[in-house]
Amino acid sequence: MGVDPGLTRCGLSLVEGGSGRQVTALDVDVVRTPADMPLAERLVRIADAAEYWMDTHAPTAVAIERVFAQHNVRTAMGTAQAGGVIALAAARRGIAVSFHTPSEVKSAVTGNGTADKQQVTAMVTRILALQQKPSPADAADALALAICHCWRAPMLARMAQAEAKAAEMRRIHRARLKAAR
Repeated sequence: MGVDPGLTRCGLSLVEGGSGRQVTALDVDVVRTPADMPLAERLVRIADAAEYWMDTHAPTAVAIERVFAQHNVRTAMGTAQAGGVIALAAARRGIAVSFHTPSEVKSAVTGNGTADKQQVTAMVTRILALQQKPSPADAADALALAICHCWRAPMLARMAQAEAKAAEMRRIHRARLKAAR
């Protein structure tokens, strides 16, 4: 499940990863909340929609865009809060949560970490062999997050295994050195 968090528009998507880089779109939607609605109510509406998706689709992982930096602090806070309630909902269900920066997503999908929204949308449309471009951009971004996670997750898991193995080897080596003294 890919999530492009936001208070006004929160993109939700579900893709299925196949062998290699094969990815199939299963569902996509955008949750909208009015700007004049109290913050807590907006977060509840976003959480309710995300929880419904998680309960209905039972994803194995949720990939959320990491708030990296935005000029508007208020927008960044709202984005982080929306992402936070979704991460909490997933964690409560035992669903793995990963965060990806916008540049990681753009790089994975387009090969360019500074790609614009049109390039991301065009590549998402092409990768998923969609008949039409996902709209609004929040829907395309949510799909891009899910694609990015499908492609990056196996590599990240292998890296974590290698780091754990290296830590274990370090522990064994230190124990042997200590015993030899």
